Amino acid sequence: MPVAQTSPEIAAPKPLWSWKLAPAFIVVTSAIPLFGFENRLVGYPWLVIGLVVAYFVDRELTRDLGIIAAGLIVVSTVSVKADISWPNFFLLGFVLSLAVAVPFVLDRFVFRRRVIRFPWRSGQKWQPWEKSYLFAVPFLGWLILPFYFISSGAYLNWPAVSEFSEVARLFVGVNAVGIWDELFFICTCYVLLLRHFPVLFANILQAIVFVSFLWELGYQEWGPLMTIPFALLQGWIFHRTKSLTYVIIVHLLFDLVVFLAIVHAHNPGVFPFFLIPAPQ
Repeated sequence: MPVAQTSPEIAAPKPLWSWKLAPAFIVVTSAIPLFGFENRLVGYPWLVIGLVVAYFVDRELTRDLGIIAAGLIVVSTVSVKADISWPNFFLLGFVLSLAVAVPFVLDRFVFRRRVIRFPWRSGQKWQPWEKSYLFAVPFLGWLILPFYFISSGAYLNWPAVSEFSEVARLFVGVNAVGIWDELFFICTCYVLLLRHFPVLFANILQAIVFVSFLWELGYQEWGPLMTIPFALLQGWIFHRTKSLTYVIIVHLLFDLVVFLAIVHAHNPGVFPFFLIPAPQ
């Protein structure tokens, strides 16, 4: 089980401003048409423009943005809207797995590097703030998520479930996508961007992709007011802890409340412990 290590490129100080930001911004914002609007006719050319600009700015940046682009293209081949029918359940699982595997293979076997890693252990004990945060996350989710889903109507972006098979698929799907988020957006996109930019900029850039994906998934209406800080916090926490295990635990605690809130919104009276009543 790998222990987190910081590569020299990531640890080295980065200038606050660099021309590298231009192609990186173009590449990551391609996620907005690709996921936010599901418009490949705009998203793919914009992605290519970013890679072309990167080629004339910095060749190593071109490789890293190319790896990110490969993952984005794989994900964009299917709709990630919440659909838990059996065919889509397995199709989406395969495509998302491929979107993590392709960048990893490119990094490890094509470019013969070890930039993309999955550090399950940080080698350090959890600090008091880390332990406290694990209690804060589900509490904040309990406080915010039912209000968001019900008041915005965003819960309708997820299917109504009542049978055991449907409930089980929704539970597995929500949590599996949560784990995938950390493998792709944090351990892949964020880490690759961190080789070229300061933590603040690398985190903002990965959050653009993260939030665009979550929009297509169903976190719409005023959802970005919640998903933007969440994406930024996940990147910052990973940078502080160097632990994939920790950020996944945080995400799964949040997603547990997501699952309960969605079921609650579709099925009045099932979970009476939420403050916001389900629509009748």
